[in-house]
Amino acid sequence: MGKVTGFMEYARETFSRRPVAERVNDWFEVYQPLPEDHARTQGARCMDCGVPFCHTGCPLTNLIPDWNDLVYRGRWKAAIRELHSTNNFPEFTSRICPAPCEAACVLGINEPPVAIKTIERSIVDRAWDEGWIRPEPPAERTGKRVAVVGSGPAGLAAAQQLARYGHLVTVFEKADRIGGLLRYGIPDFKMEKHHIDRRMEQMAAEGVTFKTNSHIGVNVPVSDLRRDFHAILLAGGAEQPRDLPIPGRELKGVHFAMEFLPLNNKRNAGDTVPRDQWISAEGKNVIIIGGGDTGADCLGTSHRHKAKSIRQFEIMSQPPAERAASTPWPLWPLMLRAETSHEEGGDRHWSILTTEFIGDDNGNVRGLKTVQVGPAPRFEPIRGTEQTFDADLVLLAMGFTGPVKNGLLEQLGVNLDPRTNVKADENFMTSVPGVFAAGDVRRGQSLVVWAIAEGRKAAAGINSWLSSAQSREL
Repeated sequence: MGKVTGFMEYARETFSRRPVAERVNDWFEVYQPLPEDHARTQGARCMDCGVPFCHTGCPLTNLIPDWNDLVYRGRWKAAIRELHSTNNFPEFTSRICPAPCEAACVLGINEPPVAIKTIERSIVDRAWDEGWIRPEPPAERTGKRVAVVGSGPAGLAAAQQLARYGHLVTVFEKADRIGGLLRYGIPDFKMEKHHIDRRMEQMAAEGVTFKTNSHIGVNVPVSDLRRDFHAILLAGGAEQPRDLPIPGRELKGVHFAMEFLPLNNKRNAGDTVPRDQWISAEGKNVIIIGGGDTGADCLGTSHRHKAKSIRQFEIMSQPPAERAASTPWPLWPLMLRAETSHEEGGDRHWSILTTEFIGDDNGNVRGLKTVQVGPAPRFEPIRGTEQTFDADLVLLAMGFTGPVKNGLLEQLGVNLDPRTNVKADENFMTSVPGVFAAGDVRRGQSLVVWAIAEGRKAAAGINSWLSSAQSREL
């Protein structure tokens, strides 16, 4: 694909990043566009590898070699058609996906892999700029009504597919805006929210109805959905945060990451956040417990708040600088990664366990106690490594344990799997006929590409079921 000898002639190039001193003073996206001729050159690096392992790395099975070749040849309009054939929202994935496709790239065996994510974003951004992305309403409507609960990437992908099948789709979102974690979990410096808004406009023109402030099982009875819709898709995500129940957990200033990040996005969107609800890192010693993507989001946000100091704790051992032997190609490599937030400052601590939060006489957190631990899975404390750190704000970013059970899931009575996620069959139907599940609510905390892939597959399952005799018998 691309230029046959391109991978030997051209070096890998990705988006440039705005200078740290500039970007920490605003909330705009960090990455800058790649010029067209540079993007075409990157497309030329895609090899004629015979078996494109990038397909196995991508849950969406994106036609990566195809649109790489089209970009190299300057056929941008054809490239967006290929990209959209498997991915509803490439502007999301090209910004926030860690790109497992690149880890599986054949060229990556002994050279820097093809800059797949960069090429993908170049395609979709140009398509929007050129006006090539337009509503695609169905030729006719089926009259079948489908409720989608949750407006994250899984719910939005399913809703768009279902609308294009001809069904009448309503998306219910408990928050005041559509987007789920895309809206309130991802900082603007990683993805500005106008990307969501213009997809909403496209989907609305395709017949999708959006209802916000609609918390199913709380202020909207589950019985209403069972009465008014032929099928229901659960796409509410895995929102139960992993807690750290140690002494001092009740102190003021210890917050879950998803208490901290959404408030910031609300303020950036123009909302007024009451002073008693606002969580600020300004002038504070901040400690983030958790070394993953959410922790990095808290790090970048704290930089922009002008924190006094920031430390990020991770209980796992520091990964190697290069791909570990335990994760050979084409597996997702165990290796040290640095996000844009890490470039902006802060200290990373590895193999460290927090054992106690320390407070002052007013009940505010003022520090924490830690100990170094051995490797996974036992994480045994190492005697003599105890330390105390100053902390005025502690953010818990240790991941999520599954969907919230009380409310919707309990009222529906759907079965759960051994990991307490919603159990669903190969067609994404739960134990309750006519009720389906997709995304993190079904598979647990995962990547945006998995969410979109599951939403698309669930939509296909729902469409098939709505056409069956079984659905008409309910």
